[in-house]
Amino acid sequence: MCTQRSPYNHSRELYQRHGETIENYLANTVLPALRAKASQGGTILLNELQFRWSNHQIMNKWMTKFFNYLDRFYVKHHSLPTLSQAGLRHFKDQIYEEIKRESTAAILELVDQEREGGMIDKTLIKINVELYESIGMGNLEAYTSDLEGPLLESTRSYYGKKREEWINSDSTPEYLIKAEKVLTEEKNRVHDYLNPASEQKLLRVVEEEILEKVEQVLLEKEGSGCRVLLQNDKSEDLQRMFRLFSRLENGLPPIAAIVEKFISDMGNEVVNQRQARLDGGEKDKGEDPGFVKSLLALHEKYLGVIKTDFSGHSIFQKALKDAFVEFVNKNVGQHTNAEFMSAYCDRILKSGGDKLSEAEVESNLEKVVQLFSYLTEKDLFAEIYKNQLAKRLLNSRSASNDAEKVMISKLKMQCGTHFTSKMEGMLSDLAVGADQRNEFDDRMKEHNSKIDFAVQVLTTGFWPTYKAVSVAVPDEMKKCMDIFKEWHDKRHQQRKLAWQFTLGNASVRATFGKKTYDLQITTLQAIALKAFNGGKSMTFMELKDLLNLEEPVLKPLMHSLSCGKYKVITKSPSGNKINTTDTFAANAKFSCNMRKIRIPMASLDASHNSKRVEEDRGVAIDACIVRIMKARKTLKHQQLNAEVLSQLAFFKPKPRIIKKRIEGLIEREYIERSTENGQVYNYLA
Repeated sequence: MCTQRSPYNHSRELYQRHGETIENYLANTVLPALRAKASQGGTILLNELQFRWSNHQIMNKWMTKFFNYLDRFYVKHHSLPTLSQAGLRHFKDQIYEEIKRESTAAILELVDQEREGGMIDKTLIKINVELYESIGMGNLEAYTSDLEGPLLESTRSYYGKKREEWINSDSTPEYLIKAEKVLTEEKNRVHDYLNPASEQKLLRVVEEEILEKVEQVLLEKEGSGCRVLLQNDKSEDLQRMFRLFSRLENGLPPIAAIVEKFISDMGNEVVNQRQARLDGGEKDKGEDPGFVKSLLALHEKYLGVIKTDFSGHSIFQKALKDAFVEFVNKNVGQHTNAEFMSAYCDRILKSGGDKLSEAEVESNLEKVVQLFSYLTEKDLFAEIYKNQLAKRLLNSRSASNDAEKVMISKLKMQCGTHFTSKMEGMLSDLAVGADQRNEFDDRMKEHNSKIDFAVQVLTTGFWPTYKAVSVAVPDEMKKCMDIFKEWHDKRHQQRKLAWQFTLGNASVRATFGKKTYDLQITTLQAIALKAFNGGKSMTFMELKDLLNLEEPVLKPLMHSLSCGKYKVITKSPSGNKINTTDTFAANAKFSCNMRKIRIPMASLDASHNSKRVEEDRGVAIDACIVRIMKARKTLKHQQLNAEVLSQLAFFKPKPRIIKKRIEGLIEREYIERSTENGQVYNYLA
């Protein structure tokens, strides 16, 4: 009947009868049955709908098979819906459109029942959800509009009520435990019986209702908010808080702000404790290891919190950095925190300081460098550290050459080669000097000198600038100096030697009465003691003329020998202050239980030269301004100011200093003010 020519071909009538038959069956049998069940409850309706949908799929399948010839020729030739599509469309028009409101309500009722802890038939819901998906005939339009939309609204309403209930009764940790639980349940719910496309939308609604709308309330909740969790080291609760609020687009910045404020308050408390100690009468010294250890412990603790509880997220690393920058650069008393950090390193690295293992030394140095990274006055730290490094190296007080190299390498990684080039040069000088000393020792043996004489040659550019002291040296020492100069000049004709007597040290065999001692002293102290050989007595002025020393040098020198712990020289009149009218003589009654004695002398040089640091900063600012203007040609004052501050890595000058340097460059004709606008600068080639 479908293969004959017209008028005997009945394909069109057969296609129409196929549709009418299905429509009549659906309208007269299926729809009344579903309407009868709709009033008996959601589960009953869904079971009936499942049964009828399953039957329709079977019927549609076999009808399609029976009339396959129609699909292959008639339907294809006339561009009509296939029999399968037509059957599905009839079900949609006759059944789905009539019953979808009741079926959706029944599904939502079961979902809410499960949310409240009830047991439901998940397979039943899954089959009915597949009906919504199939009705779309290749897309999810029906599922999205008829089931997903109402589900999202129902979810929003349900969790809105739960939010109000929980926020009033639960602490922040308890609330977040429930929030995490329901998010997991909703994710599983999608996996169990909803379309995967609904997962992100459903979870987003839940996140908005139970997290986003009450985030600030939860974070600031009295007795259990973020600050309290930090204070009580509630790691598990903080990790959960991070996990949940990281799901929100702007969920982490409010937490980071609280973390930053909390760490900043903790740091300021450490600073205030130091201030309180000073106010209580404690002497303000150039080192405060307790203060530095407190800062290191604070940093180690909250660096761990950031890594562990907040997964090392960049926004929390920035919060940690901003907090530490704020209080690490808050100086209390006469000395800066840069001085304290450098002094702490000095304690670790010098022999006779803190007794630490090699691993502990490296660990401490790593922590100090981390703290150092927050300093804005890095150039000041470098200046102080360089001076202390020089003292350790020249006085043979460095506990480990390897540890010194480790520290310099860590600073190099933090600030670059330029920052540590002079420190590396100092170590290089000593390494080269060791080979030269061995060669010179062989030369000295030819002269049968009465004293063991060694010289360390330093490169002027690497080492700190020291006070030049002119002193009348004993003949034996002068002879050795001449021998060295002759030997050195032959090897290095282009170099000029300048003797630094303040940096030398000596080991002197001294006899007081019947006892002999080995005195570990400076070169200047040795020269002064030599003047008192044979029981001589001299006034301050006589000694000054004899040694050719200036008063500011001789006073601390004689103070170390006559007023310190070991009084190898007697002073008349007695007292702890050196006057120009004093008289000195060797202390014949000197006695000590130790045979080897170290007599320290106050340094003639400051720990750092503040004026030199300021000069170096001025040069750095000038170079930075010229570099920027050369590249940009024309810039407004505020833009130039901002770029200079962003490019200077080792210190942060005040705007008035930058303005002063700009004025200087204008005078020197590197740049000029624009004739049209006084706030604009032009580069002069």
